[in-house]
This record gives sequence, C-alpha cells and structure tokens, in this order.
Amino acid sequence: MATNGLLINYQYCTGCHSCEVACKNALKLPRGKSGIKLLENGPWEVTPEKFEWDYIPVPTQLCNLCADRVEEGKKPSCVHHCLAQCIEYGSAEELAARAAELGEKTAIFFP
Repeated sequence: MATNGLLINYQYCTGCHSCEVACKNALKLPRGKSGIKLLENGPWEVTPEKFEWDYIPVPTQLCNLCADRVEEGKKPSCVHHCLAQCIEYGSAEELAARAAELGEKTAIFFP
C-alpha cells in the first residue's frame, strides 16, 4: 500500500495544464500518454446566475509520484510546477489532516 500521495485542492485549480506538461516532460511520455490528466466538470448552473465549473487534476496509472525526484529530496514535478499551488505531496497522515483542514473540493490520490 502506498504511504505517500497527492492532495489536490481543486477549488483553486485554474485549468492551466501545467501539471500535465510537467509530468509528461518528467516521465518522458509520448503523445497521448499522461501521468496526470486534467478533467473538466461543468459549466453547469447551480442556481439562476450562479455556475459551477471545476478543473480536477487526476493522476493516472502512469504516475509514479516522480520517484526519482522525491528520492533526491524534490517534490513531484506536478506539485513543483502547479501555478495555483493546489497540489500537495505528503504522507497519508499529513494529507488526511490537510484535507480535513481544507474541507470540500479536495481529493487524495495514492497512485
């Protein structure tokens, strides 16, 4: 079982795709393959004149949490390059505590 993972606070994700690009470059993945994929939910109307539109970065089976970078004491590439700083790396315990602190619109992944 994985002990480290990613916490994604998608309330603040801007949909910039930096995580995807950083991951593709770090893992040297070919076209059509991705270690993290940005999903889009919305837009949809919640109430009249109020819309919901979320971008949700989701690690794929190709994600190895940038094991080589982490071994060197660095953050995974997606975390390092996230412009909105909404992706965090840590242990299961750290991420669970952080998710409880942040509340809604967070997801923890253990690729």
